[in-house]
Order: sequence, then C-alpha cells, then structure tokens
Amino acid sequence: MDIMESFGDSMEPALVDLKNVRVIRGDNVALDDFSLRINSGEHVAILGPNGCGKSSLIKTITRECYPVIRENSSMTILGQSRWNVFELRTVLGIVSNDLMQDVTGETSGREVVLSGFFSSTRIFDHLTVEPWQRERADAVLERIGVPHLADRPVQEMSSGEAKRILIARALVHDPRTLLFDEPSNSLDVFAQHGLREAMRELAQSGIGVVLVTHHLSDVIPEIDRVVLMRNGKVLADGQKKDLLNPEEVSRLFGLRVEITQRDGYYHLW
Repeated sequence: MDIMESFGDSMEPALVDLKNVRVIRGDNVALDDFSLRINSGEHVAILGPNGCGKSSLIKTITRECYPVIRENSSMTILGQSRWNVFELRTVLGIVSNDLMQDVTGETSGREVVLSGFFSSTRIFDHLTVEPWQRERADAVLERIGVPHLADRPVQEMSSGEAKRILIARALVHDPRTLLFDEPSNSLDVFAQHGLREAMRELAQSGIGVVLVTHHLSDVIPEIDRVVLMRNGKVLADGQKKDLLNPEEVSRLFGLRVEITQRDGYYHLW
C-alpha cells in the first residue's frame, strides 16, 4: 500500500524522509532498500515482530546508526541531510528502554529530566543547571502529572513512574515529535494503561508521535497511520483501519491471529 499524502503536515519539511536506505549492524542488514516518509506532526505506529528492524530505524532517525552511502539512496530529517546530533536531540524527544538502563538508581526524577538539556542521563559535576532549566523541568513534571517524583531516586520508583520521568525528559526541549521505542516493555497492566493515557494526552496536544512497538494494544486511538515492518522492509503502509485486520497482521507475524476492537484500541488474539 502506498504512503498516504494526507497524513501529517505535508506543507512543512518531512520529519524524516528515507529513500532506498540500507543500514548494516554487525554482520546483519537491519534495513534493506527501506523507504519511509513521516510528515511533521504526524501520529504513526511502526508495528512488527522483534528483530524486524524497528529499533534500527529509530537509531537511524536519531543518528546512532548511519545508512550505507550508495547511489539513489538518501535521508533527510526536517529537510536537512546533515545534523549536529546535539541540535537534533532538541527537536526529537526519545523515550526508550535503552535510556532507562543508562539511568543510575540514585538519580532523582528532576535530575533525569534536567539531563535532557545535556544529552546525558544524570547531572555531572562539570554541568551547570540554569534557573530557567530547573523551572522548565518542574513545569514538565507537572504537565506529566508526576511533580511528586522530582526528588525521588529512580531506584525507588515503579517502572511506570520511571517511564513517565523519561517522557518528561523527552519533553523538556518542547520537541516537535516524540519517538517511543517499545514503551510498554516491562510495564504491568496498570502502568501500561497510564502510559497509553499519557501518550493520548500528548497526541491530542498537537505534538507528533512516532510509536515503535510489537504490541498491537499500544496503538492509541489518536494514531491514524500504521507502518508494518518485517525483515528490514516495509510490508505495508496505510490507514490503521485498512491494515489492522486479521489478514494483514497474520502476514506480518507469520501466524494466524484474530483481532478485536474496543474503545479505539485493537487487541491481538
């Protein structure tokens, strides 16, 4: 299925525009002749089984991985082919399990949020936090509904609370788009519900949301477009209502499935 031009704001430079990209990680081709355009402000879910290249795609967008240089291959982010990585991190907010693993247990919630200004996961001794940065961090904690976690060490938080702190860290720059990489992993049912409600509120506020997941139930109602990935390629790309059906999802995961829908969410059986 072709990419739908009606998604997002096509009048602005695309958030990301990949054409015939190949990314190699170790001895494996993670993305192969991969093409994808995501418009600014778009709400899109990238769905696929583990090992299909989803996280490699996120790392390519955030410039942790780089495509192989070859003819007829190109990649731009917000219309630019080259970026200072630190500048890029001010326009893209990242929420990932990799970040959570890098946060030390003694670090407080406020420190984790403030670390977003410095592209770190804690406030090191050589860093200087300005008063406006502290005010901004506290405002974001309030927005996410966790001001009570400002002084609490991460090691004393539940996994759901820690995830909300990471969302606050991603928001501290007021980015154009949030990238969620398998956000519900390691969360219990209560924390998953809280995470999805937070994602819904952010999407409704107008911020772009790119969700990467293998859990169908992570796809919040505000997401209109779904990209199905398998073996480093785009298997299908189009409207959620057209792709989240038993035939397409069975083809994606390689087994026969059933799908139910309730309150705007889809569930896999």
